[in-house]
Parts: sequence; C-alpha cells; structure tokens
Amino acid sequence: MRLTKSILLGQVSSLVWLLGVASTALGQSAAPAGWQAISEAARKEGKVTVGIPASGDLRRALEKGFSDRVKGIQLELVPGPAPMVASKILNEYKAGVRNFDIFLSGSGSALALAGEGVLEPFEPYMVLPEVKDPKNWFGGYIWVDNVSTKRFIYAFQAYVTDPGYYNTELMKAGEIRSYDDLLNPKWKGRLGIHEPRGQGAGQAVWIYMWTVKGEGYLKKLAEQDLVISADYRQLGEMLVKGRLALAMGATYSTLAPFIKAGLPVAALPVPKEGIHATIGFGAASVIKNHPNPNATKVFLNWFLGKEGQDIYGRAVGNATRRFDVDTKWMTEIGVQAAKDHLTVEEYLKRESFFEANRATREPAEELAKKLLR
Repeated sequence: MRLTKSILLGQVSSLVWLLGVASTALGQSAAPAGWQAISEAARKEGKVTVGIPASGDLRRALEKGFSDRVKGIQLELVPGPAPMVASKILNEYKAGVRNFDIFLSGSGSALALAGEGVLEPFEPYMVLPEVKDPKNWFGGYIWVDNVSTKRFIYAFQAYVTDPGYYNTELMKAGEIRSYDDLLNPKWKGRLGIHEPRGQGAGQAVWIYMWTVKGEGYLKKLAEQDLVISADYRQLGEMLVKGRLALAMGATYSTLAPFIKAGLPVAALPVPKEGIHATIGFGAASVIKNHPNPNATKVFLNWFLGKEGQDIYGRAVGNATRRFDVDTKWMTEIGVQAAKDHLTVEEYLKRESFFEANRATREPAEELAKKLLR
C-alpha cells in the first residue's frame, strides 16, 4: 500500500507541474490562462525531440530531470557536435522531414539555421511566469539574433570562462600570466586550439586575443605551430595524453570525465588581459513547422525554469542567466557567471558571437583563415 501511495503521489506531483498549478516547492507562479489546454495537448502529442550538445552527463541528467517532473511526454534527445546536429536538422527540413522540435546549441550553429529560414520566433514558447518574466533573467531577454532574424534564438546562459585547460604535468598555472607567455618557444607544437576558423569556443578565444593583442600577436601565435581540432573530444584526449600542454577553447563538458577521474587537467587561470564572455551551449531555438508544438512548450517551460537550468548548468559547466539558480560554485571549474561578476553592459561588450557584434568577429575570422591553413 505504501508503494502504491508513493507512485500515486509521484504521478500527482508530475501532473501538478504539467498543469501549472501553483506550488511553493516548485517555485512556480500561478499558471496563465490556456496552460492547462497546452498541457493536455502536449500529453496527446506524447513526445518532444531535442538536439543537444554531445555529453553523456547532460543526456542522462535531462532525461531523469524531465521524466521525474513530467509524465506522459517522451523526451527524445539527439546529442552531437552542434554543427553536425544542425546539418541533420537542415537536411531533414529540406527533405520535408520534421523530426526535431528544439535545438540547444552554441550561437554559430543556431545562427546558421536562422539564416536558412528553418527557425520559428521563440518568444511565444515562453509561457509560465517564472520563465516569461524578464526580471528573472540577468539582462532581461537577450537574443543571439538581435539584428536581422528577429528573436529566433534565446540566449539563456552568460558567463566568463577560462581561456582553456592545461596538462598539469606539462605546464604550471603560473607560467601563463599573459597571452604573451604563449609565445615562449618551449610551447611550440604543444598548444592546441579548437577550430578558430569556424564558430565555436576556439574562435571565441581567437577573437578576444585579436581584440586585446592585435593582428601582429596572432601572427606570432600561429608560428607556434598550433594544433587545431574541430572535435572537442579529440582536443581533450590530446591534452590528457600529453600531446598538448594547453588546449584553448576546450570545454568543461568534454573534459569533465577526465577531471572527475583525477587525470592531470585543470582550468587555466585568466591571463592579465582578461577573457571573452560567452553563452557557451546556451542558445535555444525552435524548428519551424515542428511536429510537437505543445510538448515543446511544456519542455521549454520546464527547461528554462529554475530546475531545468540548474540541471543543464551542472551537466555542461555553463552558467545560466536565471537569478534564482546558484552559479557561484562554478568558480571551482573556471567559470564565472555574468550575473555574479559583470554588469550587463560589460557582458554584452565581451560577447563576440551575437549577430550585432559581427564587425568584431568577421575580421578576426578572416585572419584565422589566412594564417591557419
């Protein structure tokens, strides 16, 4: 009897959230008119398909978190490098196939899909008050595509991250106090960077160095025989195995298994010139004419709520913009949440991937294509 009651209580709890009934424990405000109809329609659709970053920890955390909270809706996750998932979405779309509902990614891949005309306006999918109220978000509503494509890509994260990770057996943190220290001949052939010629973490580091150190510095850096990889996992493995002393643009979500296993990897302290700000894997977009519009709203209003943002942030090591999610602990992994350390103006100035910052990004990108062949 106790087991049956426990199961019933769990089902009731899930239904309470799904129908949007006010609950202090959940931190939810009263649901708006129409949310019950959305919830019921979502259960009839029964499924939502989401493209996510390539992380086993993230996949398991989202599956458990969503299934614990919401019953009757299957969460199908498609993990992979963002460009690969974006390519799959685009190819299916052009072929008339509609499998994907949502894409969680970095800025570049989402902007590429927006440019192909395969995204829907995002704001209508923010329904519950705790998600929709801009006062709950550092900077209010922040859009990646705030120039031409008109609010198709919502930036739900904002943080300052380390410039890379280093092998503690090959490099000491104190050896890199300035970007100039990377030009030391001892590091020739031992510095890796995520592909700076295409949008990603490596390009963000490259753009920031272009901004603060100039073209002449990057020419000298290129002469250090940089090891370039477009695969975050490959970059991490080369670092762990000692092929590289430093991997710029390497991500916590990729290196987390190595760090947790006690392997010789650590976040590089920020050099004196500072570091860029980013949304990381913090871009959310909805695919045009997707198959499960109501289940999409249910998922996004859970995901962009306090619980969903905490789960996502802990799995990928990226900091949410939600004020009610604790992000101070992230300093332990080399991440400083913008809401804890920057003004909104400072953050927006340092973020290089937003569409509005194209004038800064494009010349740095062209220089990378010229120098790194």
